[in-house]
Amino acid sequence: MGKKSRRNKGGGGGGGSSSGGAQQRQQQEHQANLARAAEAVTSAAAAAAAPVAPQLTAQQAIYYASDGPSDVELLQTTSSSLQAKLDQLTNLGLANDRAGFVSQFVPLDLPTSDAAGYLQDLTTAPEAEGQWTNLISEIAAIRCGKGVDRIEGDQVTRAVFYFKHPLLEACDREVSFVCIGGEWRAEGEI
Repeated sequence: MGKKSRRNKGGGGGGGSSSGGAQQRQQQEHQANLARAAEAVTSAAAAAAAPVAPQLTAQQAIYYASDGPSDVELLQTTSSSLQAKLDQLTNLGLANDRAGFVSQFVPLDLPTSDAAGYLQDLTTAPEAEGQWTNLISEIAAIRCGKGVDRIEGDQVTRAVFYFKHPLLEACDREVSFVCIGGEWRAEGEI
């Protein structure tokens, strides 16, 4: 298997001592351990190199590459003021301005402490990056109409978007906005 020990070369007569045999067994065990460690490192490197689903950043999730003309119809709001709000929210997401986004997104009657808690969830919670990326990708999707199945409501005082999540397969979503005093905000629990 391995190389012969140089210690046993040359002189010194025949049968070898029991300590020489023990040393040889230790060396063989050591070589076997090194081989197992090298195999584990190789396996770990192969696993690290294996293709995994890429984690998109919020900025990557906002843009949708176009491959030219398509017969896919994008369904956008007919309300210019709601479209302006969606544009604003998308731009805040693109700038990674989480505080600005939350201040323009949450319901107007949401207590300040709840809004601060929501901002903290999107900023420092263990799953903050994933939540932020998903939220921004949803807003960007309804802004441009990607995956939007229908929009219910009069789009003057209320609009409910039904759409497929742009990043999560087989995930149908619903996002509601209401307009109070000319200001569009998310409706429901945040």
